[in-house]
This record gives sequence, C-alpha cells and structure tokens, in this order.
Amino acid sequence: MLVQIVKQNLSENIALLHQLTYEEMTLKFPELGNATIGEHLRHIIELLGSLLDYYDSGCINYDTRKRDIILQTDKIEAIKILEKYRFEIDKPNKTLYLVNNCFSDTETLETNYFRELLYNLEHSIHHQALIKVALYRLPHIKISDSFGIAPSTLEYRKQCAQ
Repeated sequence: MLVQIVKQNLSENIALLHQLTYEEMTLKFPELGNATIGEHLRHIIELLGSLLDYYDSGCINYDTRKRDIILQTDKIEAIKILEKYRFEIDKPNKTLYLVNNCFSDTETLETNYFRELLYNLEHSIHHQALIKVALYRLPHIKISDSFGIAPSTLEYRKQCAQ
C-alpha cells in the first residue's frame, strides 16, 4: 500500500510539472520566502533519489545530495527522473543506515527502506502544501484534491463526511 501511495504522489508531481511553464517553474514567490516551485520539486526529487541511489549500499545520507539546478528549471528532466523513480521504488524492505551530519558530529541511525519511503512521502506532501500556496497565484494550474494533504487527513475527512 505504501508504495502505491508514493507512486500516486509522484504522479501528482508529474501532473503539476506537465502544466507549468519554464517561467512559472522558476518564478520566485514571496509566499515561499522567494523560493520557486522548481526548487521545491527539486528538493523532493533529490531526497527520494538519495534513498533509491543508496538502497543497494544500505547507507543513506540525505545531506550530501547533488542539488542539481537542472531539476528545478527543466521540467522535462524533472518529469523523466520522477517517472524513473515510479518504476524503481517497488523494492523489498530491508535494514538501512541513515548518516546524519547536519549537526556538528556525524551520526548513523538504523532505519529501514519502508520507514525512509514513508519519510519521503511525508516530505513530499509537506513541500506540495507549500507549492499549493504559490499555486493560488496560478489559478489555471489544476491539481488533485489530495495534493499536499497527508493520507491520514484524507482518511479523517472521509470519516467526518459519513
């Protein structure tokens, strides 16, 4: 189920990218601290890429991601990578080690693939929620009703509607 929800989330990001122009992707939004939609999408892509790229080695480090400017300015390249990830994420769960060096000392934590996949989903949803704020200035862009909303919130809303 988790893999299917992540694939759906990736599809939402792909659908958004198909609609954006280069100008819209690179427009700085004051509501986003002058960040761009492209920067937020690049960040989503690169964190998931860190998980997938280092799955085989078993040691993940999100802090050392590439930060490839092309992914925040070239929607075709961003779509290509997201499509690739949609086919790569269906992997068996296994123990992984997360290297964290955002503090002064490097720390290694035990984790697993499914936990990190869930982290990436929640991370993507968080950035989608921010992107949604910018999209109020681009009303011609159509997004799904679930864009930027946690699955638990969607489920809660269904229960409240009954």
